[in-house]
Amino acid sequence: MPSHRLDRLTEDIKRELSDIVRNLKDPRITGLVSIVRVEVSNDLSYARVYVSTVGGDAAQAVEGLKSAAGFARKTLSTRLDARKTPELRFVADDSMEHSAHIADLLHHMKKGEEHGKL
Repeated sequence: MPSHRLDRLTEDIKRELSDIVRNLKDPRITGLVSIVRVEVSNDLSYARVYVSTVGGDAAQAVEGLKSAAGFARKTLSTRLDARKTPELRFVADDSMEHSAHIADLLHHMKKGEEHGKL
């Protein structure tokens, strides 16, 4: 499959899954859950979905999403115009927490530089 088709399908899956996840009613999925990245295999059999949470437990959210993977795949297949819908594998991603930590460190470094100049 040409790369641009795979990229377009990946973005479509990301957009649709974001909407599907927003409407799930699983109690394990708490806080703000966002789809960070989707990686689809070349043969379209699997899609690794990286999920980040704010204000909730990422491990519990991933467990809730894993249990709803069949529903999400079925809903995704009706929304996408694709011959094959990949099997969804959800993975917790801590990149948002990591970037917030780095921003906090930079903020403290900047404060330290300002106090050193005074």
